[in-house]
Amino acid sequence: MSAQRESWSARSGFILAAIGSAVGLRNIWSFPYVSYENGGGAFFLPYLIALATAGFPLLFLDYVMGQKYKGAPPTAYRRFIKSAEGIGWWQVAVCTIIGIYYASVLSWAGNYTLFAVGQQWGEDTEGFFFNTYLQNASELTMAYSSQLLIGLVVVWVMVLLILYGGIKKGVELSNKIFIPLLIVMFGVLVARAVTLPGATVGLDTFFAPNWEKMADPKVWLAAYGHVFFSMSIGFGIMVTYASYLKRNANLTGSGLVVGFANSSFELLAGIGIFSVLGFMAQASGVPVSEVVSGGIGLAFIAFPKIISTMGDAGNLVGILFFGSLFIAGVTSMVSILQVPISAVQDKFGWSKNQSVTVIGLGSAIISIALFGSQNAITFVDVIDNFVNNIGIVFGAILSIIWVTWFNRNKLRGLINHINAISSVKVGAIWSFMLTIVTPIALIVTLGLTLKSLLTEGYGGYPANVQLIFGWGVIIICAILALILPRINGHSAPEK
Repeated sequence: MSAQRESWSARSGFILAAIGSAVGLRNIWSFPYVSYENGGGAFFLPYLIALATAGFPLLFLDYVMGQKYKGAPPTAYRRFIKSAEGIGWWQVAVCTIIGIYYASVLSWAGNYTLFAVGQQWGEDTEGFFFNTYLQNASELTMAYSSQLLIGLVVVWVMVLLILYGGIKKGVELSNKIFIPLLIVMFGVLVARAVTLPGATVGLDTFFAPNWEKMADPKVWLAAYGHVFFSMSIGFGIMVTYASYLKRNANLTGSGLVVGFANSSFELLAGIGIFSVLGFMAQASGVPVSEVVSGGIGLAFIAFPKIISTMGDAGNLVGILFFGSLFIAGVTSMVSILQVPISAVQDKFGWSKNQSVTVIGLGSAIISIALFGSQNAITFVDVIDNFVNNIGIVFGAILSIIWVTWFNRNKLRGLINHINAISSVKVGAIWSFMLTIVTPIALIVTLGLTLKSLLTEGYGGYPANVQLIFGWGVIIICAILALILPRINGHSAPEK
């Protein structure tokens, strides 16, 4: 038998860890751009509607499944209904794959924190990123970069040390340190950014509402998609974290705190990023629209270019920006890897250290082998697109449908459990959102994604790269979801 399940020292520990998971790299480099592209200030309307109709309902579902059935996704879903264990393993596979490549981007952020001292990227920030730092190869190669390898090793050592500490002394303690540090660092960054010349121009661009965009269905899908990804819901993280809660934990109260904290950080990120973009636009004598970018391009190409125009002040801004990326990434990566670690503990009765060693070291070896190479950016881009837009979304759809459609008779039991211990009650509206609104939004999103990938491919990458590192990861998730439920584990009582 496995040791008694760990628990958070207090509800505040869980809330900080959940916030640490939700607030990640995408909050900083994705939300500002998504908002700008989809109506500026007007985008906050569909965003808030998506938060209320899909974000919180699915978050509460994750919480109750984990807290009531006391297990990582495979165990929690199996205890809910035996046939659903495979859904949990799909989510575990998704988290494992994300953890493997997430370490790569995290190591880039860590290295760029150091590069910010003296602005070592020079004037050609794009050339520095792709050619000097990544040493990006145009074709598949087994050539490696010592700088990438060292960065990955440092990240994995740091993350594994946290995971070996367990829930209280590892995950909880690290978030109690990192989340306040992140708030201070990013707060200082934003405070400096809004004082830059041209900052008001950037903020006007960010907040200016384009109400005509609200008639475009793609804007609403973008809102639902962003809320879904940014809150760490639907792919096992919050199920796992909630499984360490005590029996009488306030689920909805905690969920509201986590959700609004995540949204507040995204708004803060938008203010900081667009203040800096406004500065860049004014310095260059061009509209803000010509300097706006999102994702990796914003973080590692556009932002360093902006910093280079700030003189000595750019050193501080760069350290704060990339340091914030790194810290936010660490807390998110820990939460991602805790899912497969907890799952194998539940399944096989392994100790915490055994689970961390097998899952953590195994993932680290694969991660270093793939993303220490000169094809790192290619692998990250392709895997991230497929696993996020297909893997996460499909797993969430399955979990919702299994609960609200195929086992609707059990939904009342979940509602009663939530209401017995929570400050904010749920009922028919929550059930309606989960049954109708959320799955429809996710199914439409998945359908459009599949249509695009099947007809147009992704990113102009060769077919073999998309097949191996794109569709291949989806196939791996499916195989694990089918095989692992059929493997006998240690006896675990049904709840």
